[in-house]
Amino acid sequence: MLATAQRTEESNSEVSSPDHKPHVLVVDDDRVILATLEVGLHDAGYEVSVAGSAKEAVDLMAKSPPDLVILDVRMPGMDGVELAGYLRERTNIPFLFLSAYGDVDLVRTAVAQGALGYLLKPIDIPNLIPSVAAALARGREIERLRDAETRLKTALATEQKTRTAVGVLMERQRLDPQTAFETLRRHARSQRRKITEVADEVINAAQALNIPPVECRKHD
Repeated sequence: MLATAQRTEESNSEVSSPDHKPHVLVVDDDRVILATLEVGLHDAGYEVSVAGSAKEAVDLMAKSPPDLVILDVRMPGMDGVELAGYLRERTNIPFLFLSAYGDVDLVRTAVAQGALGYLLKPIDIPNLIPSVAAALARGREIERLRDAETRLKTALATEQKTRTAVGVLMERQRLDPQTAFETLRRHARSQRRKITEVADEVINAAQALNIPPVECRKHD
């Protein structure tokens, strides 16, 4: 509870900052709902876009990706569930479901689609704002975790390249692991290049000569 309150406070402080104005896209085929949310969120300090259909929302997102999408579950054509699937598969944009129906199946669908919340109509703006702030904070947290995962994968791939190149040098020059690694690093430094770039060249050269690399352990 404390963590949620802290995230909400952080989000509210960002909303009030002149340098950061979160962008919220509201998708609903009810124009009254759109107008109510547009005014209420704008007054709360958000940049707001509205769309009367999922197709219109997709077009708007292509031009200006929002920080959060609030989408109605039941809409003609592509409904909110289908749009949520689009968001989950093709973007990293977090979203909240909005519906006049609170049945268990719909809630389960929202969870399965990865929604950060489920809001019920009729809309009460004072109660809505904390949910929006919390969803934005959670979305940023997820994005940070996703970035960390990407950096970790990159680091692991870099390490693997270096280890493979060291194995090639061990095979071709009959070096011990530490000497092979130092040779690779010294060559990279002398050319003021990244060690992974030199490692790529070594691996490519070995492949061209059809020399299998020797797997070796990590070196300090």
